[in-house]
Amino acid sequence: MAPAPISSIKVGHIEDVQELRKVQPRRIPQRYVRDVTERPTTVANSTSSSMQVPLIDFSKLINITNTDQSQRELSKLAAACEEWGFFQVINHGIDAELLECIEKVAKKFFLLPLEEKQKYAMAPGTIQGYGHAFVFSEDQKLDWCNMLALGVEPFFIRNPKLWPTNPAQFSDTLDMYSVVIRKLCQMLLRFIALSLGLKENVFNEMFGMAVQAVRMNYYPPCSRPDLVLGLSPHSDGSALTVLQQAKGSAVGLQILKDDKWVPVQPVPNALVINIGDTIEVLTNGKYKSVEHRAVTHKEKDRLSIVTFYAPSYEIELFPLPELVDENRPCMYRKFNHGEYSRHYINNKLQGKKTLEFTKIQLTK
Repeated sequence: MAPAPISSIKVGHIEDVQELRKVQPRRIPQRYVRDVTERPTTVANSTSSSMQVPLIDFSKLINITNTDQSQRELSKLAAACEEWGFFQVINHGIDAELLECIEKVAKKFFLLPLEEKQKYAMAPGTIQGYGHAFVFSEDQKLDWCNMLALGVEPFFIRNPKLWPTNPAQFSDTLDMYSVVIRKLCQMLLRFIALSLGLKENVFNEMFGMAVQAVRMNYYPPCSRPDLVLGLSPHSDGSALTVLQQAKGSAVGLQILKDDKWVPVQPVPNALVINIGDTIEVLTNGKYKSVEHRAVTHKEKDRLSIVTFYAPSYEIELFPLPELVDENRPCMYRKFNHGEYSRHYINNKLQGKKTLEFTKIQLTK
């Protein structure tokens, strides 16, 4: 079969990896080939319990009839936030059928013809729509991933033209899913506050009309997974991030723990939660956002649905006074969350570099 013209496999000026995989399955364009130091080669052995992301049983957290059990789970949550910045939540109460439905509509969208998906193309310099985000130069290395990113709440951040009408159930399913994920985030923030010895509603009251966005990531198989990254290392600019790894997907999420990349093994019906930059700032660095990345697989694809939950853009952020003392001096300056969000989306994904924007340089 003759190779398809490059112009027919592009979204904007960037080659679409799904189409590339179809017509030239062994070809890895140079823009996707990582420098040797960035390639996904060094991964920690995650078979030991000491290298597995903590598991939090949400039903135990909310079980007020068993205070001892609830307190033990709260202590586990505190340790997970402080030592890992990541944890998986089981027994979260979200209907498994709804989780399955969101996976189905997301997968159906990504398997549509490119011509259909291009109707929702992400404009250069923006982060909503279908395509590649955080691309700012022609020589920048690209991620082996197609994504659909959408603003959800408050309503004014939505761009209705970018919400797919195919599959027909897409919008309704995403709306139902987003409502329950929002409630989960609000509940988790209550328990995170309690784990810090704070009033349980401190974060929810501070956040105002919280911002919520979703990004669906599709990672096609790659003939040379050793040369590419599915998603560049980064921390999230959110307060909390909720990630759903689709059933049957390749293991792709990795987090940086003790200078080693640790794969996050999916747990059936669990949701992966991670601390974002906002919580790191508010807790004065006690709970840290953690670098993470995605890798690809030679034969299997991967789908993830990621929800970002953050304060209103109008909110001023700074470390909570209760978490600042002589042993932990104030590490971050006061800043506007909307200002930080603009800074975040106008820089490429590069570890935790965007958080330097907020740090106070302490002198010894």
